[in-house]
Amino acid sequence: MHQESEIRKPLILGNKSYKDITDDIIRPVQGKANKYWWIVFTLASATFTWGIICLCYTIGTGIGVWGSNNGVDWAWDITNFVWWIGIGHAGTLISAVLLLFRQKWRMAINRSAEAMTIFAVMCAAIFVTMHTGRPWLDYWLFPLPNQFGSLWINFNSPLVWDVFAVSTYFSVSLVFWYTGLIPDFATIRDRMTKPLAKKIYTLLSFGWSGRSKDWTRFEEVSLVLAGLSTPLVFSVHSIVSTDFATAVLPGWHATIFPPYFVAGAVFSGFAMVLTLILIMRKVFSLESYINIKHIEYMNIVIIITGSIVGVAYLTELFMSWYAGVEYEQYAFINRATGPYWWAYALMMTCNVISPQLFWFKKIRTSLIATFILSIVVNIGMWFERFVIIVPTLCRTYLPSTWNMYHPTFVDIGIFTGTIGMFFTFFLLFARFFPVIAQSELKSILKSSGSEYKKQGH
Repeated sequence: MHQESEIRKPLILGNKSYKDITDDIIRPVQGKANKYWWIVFTLASATFTWGIICLCYTIGTGIGVWGSNNGVDWAWDITNFVWWIGIGHAGTLISAVLLLFRQKWRMAINRSAEAMTIFAVMCAAIFVTMHTGRPWLDYWLFPLPNQFGSLWINFNSPLVWDVFAVSTYFSVSLVFWYTGLIPDFATIRDRMTKPLAKKIYTLLSFGWSGRSKDWTRFEEVSLVLAGLSTPLVFSVHSIVSTDFATAVLPGWHATIFPPYFVAGAVFSGFAMVLTLILIMRKVFSLESYINIKHIEYMNIVIIITGSIVGVAYLTELFMSWYAGVEYEQYAFINRATGPYWWAYALMMTCNVISPQLFWFKKIRTSLIATFILSIVVNIGMWFERFVIIVPTLCRTYLPSTWNMYHPTFVDIGIFTGTIGMFFTFFLLFARFFPVIAQSELKSILKSSGSEYKKQGH
């Protein structure tokens, strides 16, 4: 018996024409910002300002103003660094890996995911430069000849590879993001009436004319950059995890760290993309382009990566028991039942249990449930980094160094300041740049637009 497969649900709703797509996506750039944008922007920029004040206070007074102490010297700064780098992962993954696999559903969300990557890496860079204690000497991390003769750094140190990996990741992501924006800048340039705005967008569009030669080069460059970015997705967090795995501390000295960190990074990154696109969808009325199908596909990725993270946690526990090393066993008993048991419980609940709710289609396709769970996942991933770092350093081999870590108002201020910075930059991006790659959306209109699906094309 011949059975026809069902037609896939459309990715572009509302019987849109090519002109409608251009109008809808350029409206937020051409028009005035609405009140929601101003409310969120004011909150974000105020938080960002407070973060800058706390940073200046740290530089003026010294790192002693942080809660870090004799035993716990890598506390909130490294927790926040790894968390921000993790959030930056989904952008390149959605853009590069899904582009190479020709996934159409990435086209509505890749632009905001790429922007998110860039701003998250900028937030992470603040912590990695500050925690060295003398940020004005951070140029020593690069192999530069200097006034002391030739200073060559220790290439065995994973911290050096952090610098190389993160800077490469940032620069490739920035070029990838900007390249994708060029055709859209040209569209805005052609529609702008104000002379100054027209001139700015003319400069930004690099003389794009829309000829077939331009498009051919655009496609080639996108594919090359996607090919370069894909290994970076895996390398950056593998190297960040090596910071811990090369230490001899029980609970850190594990070979599972690189794959487990990469899965966790994709997990937290996708959660943050969901949080952002659900806000944008509402503020900029993009319901026709970012629909339930996109949300569902992303939730499926969260189920997979959340399950991998859960298996990694259990593997760690199993290995500590199987190794028969009492120090290793104590490290995990201390995480689960020690003074920071509440952080461990939060981590397990948010990262392992909450994503499993997405197995239910009703929850997976609910916007409110997705929004709440995406925030829950990011809280859980922050606590994962906290649990790896602080409880381990609180209880090391020497009981004489055992102590507790408590963040000061400066620690909290710098962290909330980076969240403010992230949202300030993201809102400015959404205000002046098109948040969806309209040229890419137009390329799938004939195959994924709702009116074409109805006709059975």
